[in-house]
Amino acid sequence: MDKIKVLIVEDQILFAESLKMVLEQRSEDIEKVDIEHNGLEALKRIEVDKPDVILMDIHMTVMNGVEASRLIKKKHPEIKIIILTMDATDGFINDALVHGAEGYMLKDVLPKELILAIKAVYEGSVLISTAIAKKLVQQIDTKNKEVENKETPPWVDDLSKREREVLSLISEGFDNLEIAEKLFIAEQTVKNYVSVIYTKLGTHNRYSAMRMWKSANIK
Repeated sequence: MDKIKVLIVEDQILFAESLKMVLEQRSEDIEKVDIEHNGLEALKRIEVDKPDVILMDIHMTVMNGVEASRLIKKKHPEIKIIILTMDATDGFINDALVHGAEGYMLKDVLPKELILAIKAVYEGSVLISTAIAKKLVQQIDTKNKEVENKETPPWVDDLSKREREVLSLISEGFDNLEIAEKLFIAEQTVKNYVSVIYTKLGTHNRYSAMRMWKSANIK
């Protein structure tokens, strides 16, 4: 595995410096950790020294994390972004995931879990903490109760039985490993299914796929 360059975008200086120290001291896979204190500074930094993974706060002055993520993904889609937030009720969750963030985690995450998350998104996974995944599912279910869908979307017929099973589990907030265990298949096989599902749905991220499946109201 190649060494990972990480950029922390966080306006709480003490938290940012502490996080930098933890990552540098506890992970041999991370070769460099830089810090910027708002989204605009992050955009400037990327043009000089592009990171592999960004740990992005949401609430910052000058430019918040959601807007910064949108602009970064538009110009540098290969950069992976993990949003770090204080709680699962944050109203920006939807926007950040729609704009392509690969991870959304709470700031009380254990150091070892965050390090594993950095490695996972660097290698192509998408990670959403359990608390946030459950919140998203609740939000989508609430919206679906407010809108009655009378017709099944045409893309549903394009999915195989197994692809529907995988997508259904994604919509419940399970990650790839958990899906593999439930379906008794390899995690790489799940990743392959997810890639095909994205292509058939015309989307590029887990949250959009989750929303589409939930909005279809398939019983």
